[in-house]
Amino acid sequence: MTTTSSATTTRWFTPLYPLFFVALWSTGFIGAKFGLPDAEPLTFLSLRYGAVLVLMGAVALLTRAPWPRSPRQWLHIGISGLLVHAVYLGGVFIAIGHGLPAGVAALVVGLQPVLTALGAGAFLGERVRTTQWVGLATGFAGVGLVVAHKAMSVTSGGALWAMLVPAVLALLGITAGTLYQKRFCPTFDLRTGSVIQFVPSLAATWLLASQTETMQVHWTGAFVFALAWLVLVLSLGAVSLLNVLIRQGSAVNVASLFYLTPPTTALIAWALFGETLTGLALVGMGLAVFGVWLARK
Repeated sequence: MTTTSSATTTRWFTPLYPLFFVALWSTGFIGAKFGLPDAEPLTFLSLRYGAVLVLMGAVALLTRAPWPRSPRQWLHIGISGLLVHAVYLGGVFIAIGHGLPAGVAALVVGLQPVLTALGAGAFLGERVRTTQWVGLATGFAGVGLVVAHKAMSVTSGGALWAMLVPAVLALLGITAGTLYQKRFCPTFDLRTGSVIQFVPSLAATWLLASQTETMQVHWTGAFVFALAWLVLVLSLGAVSLLNVLIRQGSAVNVASLFYLTPPTTALIAWALFGETLTGLALVGMGLAVFGVWLARK
């Protein structure tokens, strides 16, 4: 009876995983907004990765979670984590820390579903249907409308390019990481796999932070809240859901969900910080949702 009940619950909740993922993932920019004033980007991420390793390592040991059996599997999982965490999050946090509005950063990263669709055929052999291409284009147009009013306020010239470069690197990191994980290590235990993913991410991020930042932290209430939120909700909750979605669906279907992040982030910012939503933003949200529906149809 217990097994049947558990299976029924899982079957009911599985279709909701994409919605849970979008809701949790979208709070990442909010966490950055709270925490970055008190710590430099890579220092902040180093603390985040270290806390995740302690928590998930303890869970893996206490529950006796299985570890990968082959060194090659360890390597593949580690590389996917380096791309998804160190490169993607490092680029986003550096870009926002240097003054790029979160909405513009979201727009740059919003190209990911298109790049993933281009790479899915070459690296995964996935066939992208015409309706999916239409959905991807519609979703990107919607994202553009959501953040258009913020993009207009960005500093022009060299300063803009200096802020955009880390965001572009983040885009390439999350795209390559999604494709790489789908091809080489789509299935692994979420507990031990998270530990393997975050070890190289922490090593690379801490090394770069030690060479480029002061690594000073102001332990304010806002910073502690932001760190705890990003560790528990993002790195443990949202990333685990992302791994599950990559395991269950095509790369294009998973990537299309990232179109919903900027509209959801805008709604959260409106609720928490009173940021205004223009008519274009509301239309863009509708287009983004419709585009994701087409891409995943």
